[in-house]
Amino acid sequence: KRSAAKSQSASGTDRHKWEFKKRFRKGAFGWRSQPAISRIREAVSEIKKVARKDSVLAGEGAVTFIERLSPAIEKVDGSSGSIGSAVNKAIKDLVPIIAAAPADNATREDWLNRLFKAHEEDNMPYIESLGDYWGELCTTPELASKWADELIGIVRLCFSDKSPGAFFHGTTACLSALLKAGRNDEILTLLALKRNKFWHYHQYGAQALAGQGKISEAINYAQDCANQHGEHWQIASTCEQLLLDAGRIEEAYTQYAIEAN
Repeated sequence: KRSAAKSQSASGTDRHKWEFKKRFRKGAFGWRSQPAISRIREAVSEIKKVARKDSVLAGEGAVTFIERLSPAIEKVDGSSGSIGSAVNKAIKDLVPIIAAAPADNATREDWLNRLFKAHEEDNMPYIESLGDYWGELCTTPELASKWADELIGIVRLCFSDKSPGAFFHGTTACLSALLKAGRNDEILTLLALKRNKFWHYHQYGAQALAGQGKISEAINYAQDCANQHGEHWQIASTCEQLLLDAGRIEEAYTQYAIEAN
């Protein structure tokens, strides 16, 4: 299967010369952020243009770009936050292209393996947000469940560790995959192991409760996170969306619209 995936990916690479590849090499950019930001935007535009004609080739291009992204900008000064914002927007734009590509299972698994390796080696980290989209990248509950099975043991160990600083880069990927797989009870059980609530993780608990049809419980769960650690506008935005999705439009507007927006 791996060889079939590489064969399909290679055929796409051979018949298209990606302009961004010569620009995104390890350490390609100096400390200035603006040249890197411009090149990131150009690369995304190039991939989007290809996606109109060949969605699988565009998916391969998006994966290749994300693999090259963090090493290429590792020397860029990120103190202003502008390069981080550009990277996050690029990932947000490219994930739907990867997810929508009608790639065969072997190719998609190859893409996921490559993306996970890039995420693991992202030392700065610049492509950290990629894990938030893991369920979407898996595209099916079955593949998402497979990834969740591979990652959940490490996440469980980290959440059970009482010493400060326990961290696993694949935590959000695991939670996102569990959510895609509909394994809502496991999300809640896993998050209950963590002593302190951290919204970046516990947002999946709110989503899991909503997935069980427990909208009010999901709102209370989210509000409890707000009471402990703040992050109010992000939590308000999630609560607003949960209520909108549940058809509770007036409640969403009166309670959360202002703070969320």
